Amino acid sequence: MAIHIALAKGRIHKAVMKYLADSGYEFPTYSEESRRLIFEDAKGQLKVTLVKSPDVAVYVERGAADVGIVGKDVLLEEAPGADVYEVMDLGIGCCRMAVAGIAGKKVDMTKRITIGTKYPRIARSYFEANHHSVDIIKLNGSVELAPIVGLSDVIVDIVETGNTLKANGLEVLNYFMDFSARMICNPVSFKMKYRDIQLLMDVIRQHSMKA
Repeated sequence: MAIHIALAKGRIHKAVMKYLADSGYEFPTYSEESRRLIFEDAKGQLKVTLVKSPDVAVYVERGAADVGIVGKDVLLEEAPGADVYEVMDLGIGCCRMAVAGIAGKKVDMTKRITIGTKYPRIARSYFEANHHSVDIIKLNGSVELAPIVGLSDVIVDIVETGNTLKANGLEVLNYFMDFSARMICNPVSFKMKYRDIQLLMDVIRQHSMKA
């Protein structure tokens, strides 16, 4: 019985496809340059669909895919209440969520502050848990601009190297959450295809631990 996997397009899908190839799965029509979005392995054991990160949980919850692999940040922001099982931390695609502001400029956290972010749900949850009053401005890109032009006091964003922040005169004020890629599973599929899903998890675990 074939397992249908929804993979978040980008670094995650490239890493997972390599793990599968290294484990002997052959996908004749797959290449990183291909514009195709659906690939099946030569033995008919796996079917992979490449989707945008926010849609992975939708595919899995609705049963259009048995399992999905996507960043934990996306699950928290886009699908916090999805009816799926989170069955594995792959330990890849690691990144950190941080509060950042203009370098050298002190932010008075005792007052109501404005935050620019692509992650309003995560940002609000963090600040409310720490009893800060905030206004959230949802942005879709170039979040670093917000404090520079006076749109916000600080930003909340994923930080990997911090080079982009430094290049724009910003600095990290606080790291508050770590993320990595997770495997999620449709509850019905987990029961009906338990053995096959466990085998898939073993394959990915074997390679992700080496990464």
